[in-house]
Amino acid sequence: MKRYLFEKYSIIFFIFIIGSLIGFIHENLLAYIQGNYHLKQGLIYEPLIPVYGVGILIFYFLYREVSFSNNKLQNLFKMFIIGFFVGGAFEYLCSLTQEKIFETISWNYAWLKYNLYGRTSLMHSLFWGLSGVGFCLFLLPFYEKSKIILKKKPYKIAIVLMSMLTFLDCSISFIACRRQTDRRNGIEAQNIIEEFLDRHYPDEYLNTIYTNARIPERN
Repeated sequence: MKRYLFEKYSIIFFIFIIGSLIGFIHENLLAYIQGNYHLKQGLIYEPLIPVYGVGILIFYFLYREVSFSNNKLQNLFKMFIIGFFVGGAFEYLCSLTQEKIFETISWNYAWLKYNLYGRTSLMHSLFWGLSGVGFCLFLLPFYEKSKIILKKKPYKIAIVLMSMLTFLDCSISFIACRRQTDRRNGIEAQNIIEEFLDRHYPDEYLNTIYTNARIPERN
């Protein structure tokens, strides 16, 4: 039972890491092409953007639940529709969650036609739809080839170590950003942990990591 659960976890973590890494590469490559390059990260230390990792995981779970036929073209179209609606809704939810927890936003599509409160747009929903197609064409075959490798002991050890590092990075990134929100609201450090965060993760440092984070304008 433990072995079965670990293998399931390995699959989920593997897909999450691949998706997060693809997101990091995509965001930074896009910024470079646009000629306004600055490093974009989702975590303080690792080159990952977890929003993409969670998005790819959603595609994976939906792919397992939705019935597909033997017609490859129909399957790709179905995945495009799923990605279009689910991806768009997920992006909207991520923007809303960030604003509620950290009182910042990292993107605003209000300048685009057919946007939804600036949190997502028709164009970005189309991108999510294409991402669903790309998931089927490229990531799933890559995952199928990697399943056997993931069962080998050295890779199991690597997954455990990477899981610990990623969990630690996610935790530090979350509490550091949340503490930054409190500082912005004039809340003094209440305990030794918050004092540690103020010393080691001041606003000047976090602003170099989360270069896209902006305080939304209030109407």
